[in-house]
Amino acid sequence: MSYSLVAKRLRLPLGFLFAALYLAFARPTPEGLLLGGTVAFAGLLIRAWASGHIMKNDRLATTGPYGHTRNPLYLGSFLISCGFALAAHWLLLAVVAVFFALIYAPTMAREKANILGRFPDTYPDFERNVPAFFPRFTPWQSAERVERGAFSPALYVKHGEWKAALGYVGAMTWLILRLRGYV
Repeated sequence: MSYSLVAKRLRLPLGFLFAALYLAFARPTPEGLLLGGTVAFAGLLIRAWASGHIMKNDRLATTGPYGHTRNPLYLGSFLISCGFALAAHWLLLAVVAVFFALIYAPTMAREKANILGRFPDTYPDFERNVPAFFPRFTPWQSAERVERGAFSPALYVKHGEWKAALGYVGAMTWLILRLRGYV
């Protein structure tokens, strides 16, 4: 089994393990919670925006956040992780960076190969013009693309992205209760 496949399979279980450890040991400060909560919320919005544009395995997503980065869902997850790291202690950003480098980078490479195989005519141009992770400032639009894809609330619900919003609310509630000394 290749490392990228192992990384893909470990992504969620390790994420949940780190989240549980984080919630058990985090000791937020008011400033850290405000800054981190804001960064995490930005990541949540990016994930929501992306999930309302992607039609997995059906068409190449190039609208919305996909005009800025080829992996907006992972960028959103990265920002959520960075935000919660900042809420507890800025040094946890190193843990987030290592986790993403070891787990998400190989996963993105594996997915790139899959998408290239599904969309061999359109993906190379998309790849040349849109960065893999850190977004470009202005959205890229291919010369062939005439229609603009609008955000679809139905896709947001279909992809279950509302669960991330519930997770954010739950984690922020826990951290606020922890900050105030209730838990």
